Amino acid sequence: MLEIRAGLETAYQDIFTREAVGALRALSKFDADRWAVLAARTARRKERARGKQRIAFLDPQSLIPRTQIKVQDARAGQFVGGEIPRDLQRQWIQGTGPAARPHASVAMSLRNVAYALLSGADGWMFDAEDALGQVSTMSLDNQRNLKLAIHGDPLFLQVAEQVAAEMNQWALGFLKRPIIGDFATQLGFTTKIFRARGLHLDDRHVRHADGTGFSASIVDATLYAVNNHQALQRSGASLVLYLPKIQTAEEAAVWNDILTALESHLSLPTGTIKVYVLVEQIEACFQLMEIRAALGQHFVGFNTGRWDYINSVSDAMAWDEGFVNPNIDAITMTYGYMRIYEDRVRRAVNTPDRLGRYALWQGGMEPNIPVGSEAGVASGMARAMAGAEREQREGASGKWVAHWKMVHIVRPVWEKAGQDNQLGRAFPRLGYDQSDADGLMLLERAPRTVRGARDLLSVALQYGNAFGQGLQAAALKPADFFGNDDVLYLMEDMATGEIRLSILWEWLHKSAVLTEDDPIGVKAGDRFTTALWSRLLTEEYDKLLKAGNRDVHDNSKQTTLPIAREIVEAYVTDSMKLPWYIDLLNINLDNHDLGEAKKRIRMLVEAFRANGTRMTENLDFARMP
Repeated sequence: MLEIRAGLETAYQDIFTREAVGALRALSKFDADRWAVLAARTARRKERARGKQRIAFLDPQSLIPRTQIKVQDARAGQFVGGEIPRDLQRQWIQGTGPAARPHASVAMSLRNVAYALLSGADGWMFDAEDALGQVSTMSLDNQRNLKLAIHGDPLFLQVAEQVAAEMNQWALGFLKRPIIGDFATQLGFTTKIFRARGLHLDDRHVRHADGTGFSASIVDATLYAVNNHQALQRSGASLVLYLPKIQTAEEAAVWNDILTALESHLSLPTGTIKVYVLVEQIEACFQLMEIRAALGQHFVGFNTGRWDYINSVSDAMAWDEGFVNPNIDAITMTYGYMRIYEDRVRRAVNTPDRLGRYALWQGGMEPNIPVGSEAGVASGMARAMAGAEREQREGASGKWVAHWKMVHIVRPVWEKAGQDNQLGRAFPRLGYDQSDADGLMLLERAPRTVRGARDLLSVALQYGNAFGQGLQAAALKPADFFGNDDVLYLMEDMATGEIRLSILWEWLHKSAVLTEDDPIGVKAGDRFTTALWSRLLTEEYDKLLKAGNRDVHDNSKQTTLPIAREIVEAYVTDSMKLPWYIDLLNINLDNHDLGEAKKRIRMLVEAFRANGTRMTENLDFARMP
């Protein structure tokens, strides 16, 4: 049995419909499978750390768990994958962002959806995970806004008409031309895609009747599919999901079972739900073809998500004293292990299945926003264009942008190429020997500096503060550049917070060697010490306290900012590396009491230290919304 937080089944009766609640109950049996694969994750992580073992490829003669597919057959393409529908054939630019805003009216919150669907992006991934705030009832607001938009509700159309005029006004100033003709026609251009939360997360408003947490993945996918599949089908649109944080083919098989059961419950043919998989975890990069095979007819493509992937590499190598990342801005898609990772993804999608079908590769995120000084914007847009051109050359069928203003700046790269996609480009088949495995952990010489540490720390603190305010996607930059419009703000989400703390943990606990002198007295060759860490934490935190409201909201400085500092300090200084920064943030959502935050952080750390238990449930579930 499932329990929905008091009052929400009535307040959100348009989301928790009888059909939706019935589907949640029907799929609830898969939550036990989710817990099993999560327990296996933790056990593998612990065993590798204890034995100082790197991740390895699967035994080619073994079966992919939960399937009858042999690993070797998956690698050879001996499976039936998904057919790519018409509205996914050309996805030159996909935007990404949430469909809701914190503490906003429905009309104001709907503006997020209007910006997305009027942007000119080929697809928009409406995020329920890394970019969606989870304070109060935001996850349900996200679902409601998408349903209003997909069903063409009059309120949404009214909001969209207003937003279209504002977008054209911006475009006339920046691009010297309007970007929207008839707004109602434009709303039908962009493919609607939904990113459910990962298997590692519990929902905040639905749980088992015994009080244990329930899968956010099942809640997200079920509510979105049940409430929108008929309207999407009537409009000729596909039902498309992005699946995040998958680590193994077994986890992909769990997802496949959930999706197949959901389709059966809705009397939809198997394979109706199409999925992209974000390759955000290094372990997944050892099992790319196996993941494709496990998802079968649901699978249409991979996405190369830079930030989460860096974090997963850092976490997987936490036990290795010799593995120390450089400054985060040095870890581009052409750096060491990132270059190898991208290459494996493009080889995997260009390996045909049994029917000769290839899969899509959607390139990585463009975080720049064209807001700043003339020189700053010009420099930022030049970097964005160069990145898009590189990905197009390498074989991507498109890329992501984090802000609607970037769509018309970056899309011309693919318009010039003219191809709908790059399916079936000739690349060597994937290899599975030791050199292939070693390449996925390849470090290359790059700077590691005090300046880099300050940037890591400043943005990590700001991100934790933004998360607590309900802004899980936020435009941020290091405090030393506040007021400097030549340095652009970048769109940051949960993934960037994760990796910043992972790198700082590495530097502190592996005594990282710094590569450059710094004015505070650090010399090249010095180690990153506890004393240096403490000094930087104090200095960067003080800068945020003194910052203007534009960069650090005044109402956060005595509420969520001190809690963000407590979380950052707890994560980075503990000798035991916690697997998820988001766990510490989630248990303090809607909590502004520092004393209570310290208590919760201590509980989480002690539970994981004792037996690897993650605290993932909503500690405030019983409170009225």
